[in-house]
Amino acid sequence: MQLGFFGGGVRRLVDDESGCITYQPHFLTEREERRAFEALRASVVWHRERRWMYDREVDVPRLTAHYRFGSAMPDPLPELFTRVRETAGAPFNSVGLNLYRDERDSVAPHNDHLNEIEQRQPIALVSLGETRLMTIRSKARPRRSVDVDLEPGSLLIMSYETQRTYDHGIPKQRKRAGPRMSVVFRVRPEP
Repeated sequence: MQLGFFGGGVRRLVDDESGCITYQPHFLTEREERRAFEALRASVVWHRERRWMYDREVDVPRLTAHYRFGSAMPDPLPELFTRVRETAGAPFNSVGLNLYRDERDSVAPHNDHLNEIEQRQPIALVSLGETRLMTIRSKARPRRSVDVDLEPGSLLIMSYETQRTYDHGIPKQRKRAGPRMSVVFRVRPEP
């Protein structure tokens, strides 16, 4: 699929009845991105998770962390919350961080659990560190796919509807890759 540029360097990857996915390559400057990556890598308490797959418990191939807006968050998360909220026009109240340590770390194609996010609210993903490929695949026929290199400092916004109609994932890759972090903003129901 050919990706066209729209105003402000924003690319519309999907924009139809199945939802909207936009990609902004230079959401953060190179300096802002590097500062955010180094600060979060050093200050976030990263967690290893295990999950049942194929009748056995396995390590999740990435490290994770989660924060609620208003809780004690490491810098620069409060500033990122403000910028991403303004850009997406959404009242994000939760952020999940994923650290892909190298080319072996990944996440299988999936969609967010609809019961864990507010209806009609988007999901926004800021990428830090190394560039990694994200695959986006429609669930219904005719099958559509979009592959996008998530560059450092980029912002990907997926509408709520796309969580019903598309899967997205970060595959393992053959060539060496340094660490990459995704900072994912969501509107979660209040506890």
